[in-house]
Amino acid sequence: MIGRITGLLAEKSPPLVLVDVNGVGYEIDVPMSSFYNLPALGERVTLLTHFVVREDAQVLFGFLTAAERATFRLLVRISGVGPRTALAILSGLSVAELSQAVAQQSSTRLVKVPGIGKKTAERLLLELKDKLAPDLGTPSAAVGEAGSDIVQALVALGYNEREAATALKALPAGVAVGDGIKLALKALNR
Repeated sequence: MIGRITGLLAEKSPPLVLVDVNGVGYEIDVPMSSFYNLPALGERVTLLTHFVVREDAQVLFGFLTAAERATFRLLVRISGVGPRTALAILSGLSVAELSQAVAQQSSTRLVKVPGIGKKTAERLLLELKDKLAPDLGTPSAAVGEAGSDIVQALVALGYNEREAATALKALPAGVAVGDGIKLALKALNR
């Protein structure tokens, strides 16, 4: 499983980016929310990834935040929602907007996303009702770059993305990775 890619941003062609990692170029599909926040070509970039293996293709999806990846993973578990549809949803709505639409059970926001009809929107609302917390958003900016490392460590220890994101929100500003993991584990074990 490829969980994270760090390298130089070689190409940007929505929704595809090419990340050069020591001479190997990885083609990664990213939602537009991540695409707009990517650095300039030739700059260093880190993307959290989700690797999909099908009979006819192997596709890598990338995200700038743990919340986007966690939401993507929730979406692809829903019957009738594949990776391309999940990517379209995250391109049309931020994680916070999707959470708010689920909390309000508002299908009108979802049907505005290309490829999402009324029935799919209703199924999404039903399936995500108890899984997508209204406050599930990007990790606190105060935690900084250590946030994604802390979340990945917690996931490797067996916690799900939602639990890890919730624990991350409780961390103090500027916490180091090691200290952040310890504090997050204490919060999760309460």
